[in-house]
Amino acid sequence: MPLSWLLGACALAALLLPPAFAQPQGHAVAVGPTGDYEIAVAHDGRTRSALVHVPDRVAEETRPVPVVLNFHGGGGNARAHRDYVRMDALADREGFIVVYPNGTGRLDEMLLTWNAGLCCGYAMTEKVDDVGFVRALLAALALRAPIDTARVYATGLSNGAMLSYRLAAQLSDRIAAVAPVAGSMVLPERRVDDVVLAVPGKRAVPILHIHSIDDKRALYFGGLGEPFPFTNLRTRHPNAEEVLYRWVAFEDCAPKPVVREERRGVRGGATEAHTATLYVFGGCRDGGEIALWKLAGAGHVWPGGRGDYLPRVLGPGTDVIDANEEMWKFFKRFTLPPARS
Repeated sequence: MPLSWLLGACALAALLLPPAFAQPQGHAVAVGPTGDYEIAVAHDGRTRSALVHVPDRVAEETRPVPVVLNFHGGGGNARAHRDYVRMDALADREGFIVVYPNGTGRLDEMLLTWNAGLCCGYAMTEKVDDVGFVRALLAALALRAPIDTARVYATGLSNGAMLSYRLAAQLSDRIAAVAPVAGSMVLPERRVDDVVLAVPGKRAVPILHIHSIDDKRALYFGGLGEPFPFTNLRTRHPNAEEVLYRWVAFEDCAPKPVVREERRGVRGGATEAHTATLYVFGGCRDGGEIALWKLAGAGHVWPGGRGDYLPRVLGPGTDVIDANEEMWKFFKRFTLPPARS
């Protein structure tokens, strides 16, 4: 590994990760059925890991509970992502388990990525089987917690959002619905003279896409995003609306959306000029739905996440909507249909 690459990577990690998470952490040991712990999963010749948050109220439940898989962005890790998105509080209130998996990389828990197809980094170039890892992770989790296998949902930021799309396409027998944030689908279907995005799915998976038109990194309307900090690396992003319309056609939804809701930032606040519009494609087959929270004013961010999180890198945060609240309202309406014989 060239020294220049290593120095650049370490500098980038220092920028991307808050100080408390800049160094790899020791593995926690589960001490009971609830609380926070880390699990290790052996898959495809690697030992993979994930942080798990099990609310106290789960111990009182008489039936299995839902699970939300929440994937970090490219260059991050599970600990930093958990601190940024702040989903644990909602899980405590609503009674679902949150799992924050770690991607793969060369530097232990730093600069981790997901293989979402045409992105990103180490996971893509090494052809890491992240879909298989998620399947193995769910199997391992089921041995430790009372999970409802019909109510497993996936979300993620940026590269993590891209992976949630891949899971919708390639793991629809385990994932009931997805809510990608600030990232779109980058699965390729190779043609003789071109590469086009396709929907190779098997089931009409409900999708709630959350994205700002002012995102400078995962461009909403497609194209090359800004260079990754301290590098010349740039990622080509698809047009988020074109991707959604591919899913709309695949799921036989109404061809045009209806505007379900419009919001503006709090008057007099830092996000006063921010807007959010909810578009919904109804009538999808198998009782599904495709929806889009289209934001303006926000950057490459998790709406409702920590507002002070890397604004120079990600752009302005926003509270015009709370992504956690909106996706949970969406998720809890859907369950995985029974397997067909």
